[in-house]
This record gives sequence, C-alpha cells and structure tokens, in this order.
Amino acid sequence: MSALAVASDPRLTAVAGRLRDRRPAAGPLVVGLTGSVASGKSTFAASLQQAVAAWPERPRVELVCTDGFLRPNAELDAAGLTNRKGFPESYDVEALRGALAAVRAGPAVFPAYSHVTYDIDPALARTVDSPDVLIVEGLSLQIDPPPVDVLIYLQAEEALLETWFADRFIGLWRAAEHDPASFYARFRNMDEAGARAFAGMVWAGINLPNLREHISRARALAQLVVTKGPGHVIAAVEERFGA
Repeated sequence: MSALAVASDPRLTAVAGRLRDRRPAAGPLVVGLTGSVASGKSTFAASLQQAVAAWPERPRVELVCTDGFLRPNAELDAAGLTNRKGFPESYDVEALRGALAAVRAGPAVFPAYSHVTYDIDPALARTVDSPDVLIVEGLSLQIDPPPVDVLIYLQAEEALLETWFADRFIGLWRAAEHDPASFYARFRNMDEAGARAFAGMVWAGINLPNLREHISRARALAQLVVTKGPGHVIAAVEERFGA
C-alpha cells in the first residue's frame, strides 16, 4: 500500500487525532513508531506525518529515523557485530536518548543512515529545531521507559512480515542492477530465486530472532498498537492510554 493510501485510511486519521489529545502544554510532542523489520514503519511514519500536519493548527512536524544511531559498519566489524545489525547492541542508545532529550529544549543533531551504502552517512545528518511534533521511527525503541511521549507499535503476522521483507529485498536487489555503489550490488551474481532464498535465510537467522527476542518487547510498552493485514492495510488499532 502506498503512503497516499495509508494517509487516507480513517484509522490512521484516528491515530493522529489521539496524538493531538496528548500534546504537552509546552515543547514538542515526541512520538515513537516501531515494529519489526519490513513492517512498513517508514511508509506509516510518512503518512502519519501528513495526517498530523493537517491538524487545524497546522503544526510543524519533523520525521527522523533511529537508523542514524546505528554504530558505523567499521565499528560493528571491529566488535564482531556485523551480523547483529539491528539488534540493541548495534545502536548507540545513549546518543539516541540524548538527541530526543535535546530536541525538547532546542536544536538537536540527528545522524542519518544510507540504505544505499548500508552505513552511516555524515553528509545526511540534519539539525532539528523545536518542532511541534517529532516522529521518530525505527528499531531500538523498546527502552523501558521509552524516551518518547507516545509509543506506537506496528503488529503483523510473522508470515506476512517475512513476505514483506523478501519483497523489499528483491526490490533493492533489482534496483542495484545499474548501481554499483548500492550495498545490494554484491547480490547481483544471484538469480532472483537465489536472492529470494538468501532473503529467507536473513529473515530466519537475523530478523525473526531480533523480532521475537527484542523488538516485540515494545508492544507491551506501546500506547497504540496498530495491527496490519495483507497489503499493509490497517486492520485494527488498540489504545492503551492510561493503562
């Protein structure tokens, strides 16, 4: 489902409305959005940004990603954590906490990650200054207590998540055919069946264990649980405010 289609979903509009009810008297509302790899966090976050920006008061809404707080590849390699990218130990959690605390008081620098080079790209870092609403999407938000005002968790069946991950991998694999700088160019020696099989191994060996052991912990901490069905359609929204 496209960001435009998600943005027009009345359930997403309702989620945005519940966030409006939680705005603090002063400073930004910091909203966390997390869920499994391939759960559609980026698309949902972009759609939520549009929905929040459409509030009557027309707030200034910024969107950042926790991927920028991944440790650089060289650091992961040196620590033997290359195959643990996305797991809690691959993030600089203190830097993430620090940036989210700083943005409540003024400008804060948010580093950024390139999905082309599969590494931190200093050129993509940006300064976020006093937004009305900040949406931070990605992994490593299962911190207790969460460093956000409202935490949203995207829930989907594991079989769907695996399919979405494989489809995303194949899309990036295809796009790398004419882009030697892409991280996925190294997989172009595989045919599509081989690439899809490799994606299945990555899912089973890395992403699924991370989901079960770490990411899913955020579900218990979330004030809003958004369940997605086939095609990334929003099937249900569970509210837990005041629990």
